[in-house]
Amino acid sequence: MPIQQGVAVSRRLVNLTLDTLEDLPSRCRGCVFWELDPVAADRAARAGDAELSKEAWTSQTLLEWGSCGKLIYVDEAPAGYVLFAPPAYVPRSIAFPTSPVSPDAVLLMAAYVVPDFAGGGLGRMLVQGVARDLTRRGIKAIEAFGREQAPAGGEQPAASGAGLPGEQRCVVPADFFRSVGFKTVRPHPRFPRLRMELRTALSWKSDVEAALDKLLGSMRPEALLHPALPH
Repeated sequence: MPIQQGVAVSRRLVNLTLDTLEDLPSRCRGCVFWELDPVAADRAARAGDAELSKEAWTSQTLLEWGSCGKLIYVDEAPAGYVLFAPPAYVPRSIAFPTSPVSPDAVLLMAAYVVPDFAGGGLGRMLVQGVARDLTRRGIKAIEAFGREQAPAGGEQPAASGAGLPGEQRCVVPADFFRSVGFKTVRPHPRFPRLRMELRTALSWKSDVEAALDKLLGSMRPEALLHPALPH
């Protein structure tokens, strides 16, 4: 049944499980940029085993450590997700020039919002969900490797680590992390490391609801029911 403009919509934040893994965007279900070291990731991609490898990583992390991701749904349509884990579970983390992650922090690996839902505060809601989860588990901070945008003229600054494969898709822009409260703890022209103290995340004022309602009220009903997922 089509959603009528102005009708309230539901937003639901859930943990990543083996059942909800299939609701990740298609390109993300088959991406193991973070979950495997560079050599193993290339091998899995060539063999066509990337989705199975991601499922195996998720299963092991859930079993040994616990919740390692959040998905957000808008009226049951998958609208975005985040992945996070201790750096010991993230082989790719040591490839960055600003590693290692601080010993008291969990690494926020990936964050993505479906384009049709961008601009409504869903990214902030996902990070807040992670913060609440980790605070209950006694974690003090979240860290992330951000990707600086290309300077004017389109050239990327020269830096060690610039050849990381998949960086344009898999490393979240540093500006997003800054916009939700992260602070740079180790600067770098390409891949700064950023950090959020969890007490900061949980002290945000909730201005997300109004922004999201405004966004959804202006969208076509069919876009809400069938958001465009990347392939």
